[in-house]
Amino acid sequence: MFKTITVGFDGSRPSENALRLACDMASKYDSDVHVLHTPKPETVAFAMGAVAGYHVATTMPSSEDVAKSAQKLLDQAKEIAADSGQPNIVTEVGDGDAAESLLEHAKAVNSDLIVTGRRGLGNLSALVLGSTSQRVGRMASCAHMTVM
Repeated sequence: MFKTITVGFDGSRPSENALRLACDMASKYDSDVHVLHTPKPETVAFAMGAVAGYHVATTMPSSEDVAKSAQKLLDQAKEIAADSGQPNIVTEVGDGDAAESLLEHAKAVNSDLIVTGRRGLGNLSALVLGSTSQRVGRMASCAHMTVM
């Protein structure tokens, strides 16, 4: 049913749950799992262990900090996937807007399903502009599942 599943991952609990569910589905359908992380300043601060907002408020993360943060989160995703029976996931770092990056990636790898967490580590503007999950749900050209 699903040959390729793409998961948006930002290290939040809902994104971890989304990855676990995607791995469970991949086991049932013999699917490939792709995990995409698109760094934002607030997720970089979270991944680097900063107090929420502190690092972002004082300095913008360097490109080196962004790369380290992304790798740390993708390593975490690989551990979750391996623990969920999917040791061979594909990971990638996105660029720019998280929803657009996720949609572009899903299209590029011909995903049948995109799985996202309901609420991630997005900023306050998500309350006004709509969350990544909402935008993906509206714009996806394949099935989309949102996980709490």
